[in-house]
Amino acid sequence: MLSERMVPPAVWLLSLFFASLVLFTDDYVIAGILPELARDLFVSYGMAGQLVTVFSLTVAIAAPVLAALLHGFDRKRLMLMALLIFACANLVAALATSFNLLMATRVVAALCAAAITPSLFAAAASMAPAGKAGRYVAVISLGVTGSIAFGVPFGTWVGAAAGWRWTFGLMTIGGFMTAIAIWIVLPRPKPQKVPGLKVLLALLMSRPLLLGFLANFLNMAASMLLLTYLAPVLLELGGVGIDQRGLVFGVAGLAGMAGVWLGGLATDRFGALRTLAVGMSAFVIAMAGLTVLWSFRPVPLPYLLVLVTLWAGSAFWNSPAIAARIMAIAGSAGQQAMAVNTSFTYLGVALGGILGGLALNTVGVAFLSPVSLAIGILALIVLRVSR
Repeated sequence: MLSERMVPPAVWLLSLFFASLVLFTDDYVIAGILPELARDLFVSYGMAGQLVTVFSLTVAIAAPVLAALLHGFDRKRLMLMALLIFACANLVAALATSFNLLMATRVVAALCAAAITPSLFAAAASMAPAGKAGRYVAVISLGVTGSIAFGVPFGTWVGAAAGWRWTFGLMTIGGFMTAIAIWIVLPRPKPQKVPGLKVLLALLMSRPLLLGFLANFLNMAASMLLLTYLAPVLLELGGVGIDQRGLVFGVAGLAGMAGVWLGGLATDRFGALRTLAVGMSAFVIAMAGLTVLWSFRPVPLPYLLVLVTLWAGSAFWNSPAIAARIMAIAGSAGQQAMAVNTSFTYLGVALGGILGGLALNTVGVAFLSPVSLAIGILALIVLRVSR
């Protein structure tokens, strides 16, 4: 609606940040309202939890497919249409009287997220001033960490105060408001030559990009393995109960937000590869520290907070560097490459949860950190090979 010259970067970038915040909050917030939702719709906790699984798998499968099908579509128009459908899906979810209908709305919302998320990163990177792509991408990544630190707790509080349906109502409002903001302030993208489908597939199958996708996949698996099962780790390692758990998760969320921003600055200054090497090495050190501390239980809370800060900060530090590197390698296929990267991100989240669950059920909670450490080292090796 407005030209790029008329809109300060901080304004249109803020609209993209809020879109990221709303989309990822919508994915994660189910965990906060799961017991009440399950009770009202007469399903088990395990069945209700599949709402998260279905959302993540839908995004993982649909992101690259939609990117290929919509590669010539106007980016701003795509965001607007998908956000409006996303808001309507959440409105139907708020009114749903059966679990099957609610599940269907999650699939629709996930399809919209799969269509929008790559465009958010691509728009931030392509419209960033020279030398600032890393920090612009970091702003979008802040929406991811912000959803964990603020969005999910707020959505959970709304559900506790007014009922779980109002949490979906909140997501509906967020979707409509974000669509309005993007319609008003996001500049129209400059016309660019879009590669044909054969050329596009050849680019996406190139060795540097495939190794970049694999490094991101392993990084997310290692990071989310620990995040998914952080509560039992804290309980066994330091006797951290529910009264102190909120403090640890809050510190992790803030460290993640700081890590994203600092990682974006480092990407602009030192380059993506060097930034990734530092971030992945710091993550390996944090996992090695947690592994060693099992011999010194119970571990005082301050020591745990230091390692949690290092873990969360390093895990999210990598996000803008990965995105900036993939965008740089992919060139004109940047949006499609980010769609594939989004798919690998969600698959990494799923793998982390699966491996963590297997380790927890077979060999015990003490092996979660070593498994995460091993995956982190493998990610470092892949990064080295990708050079």
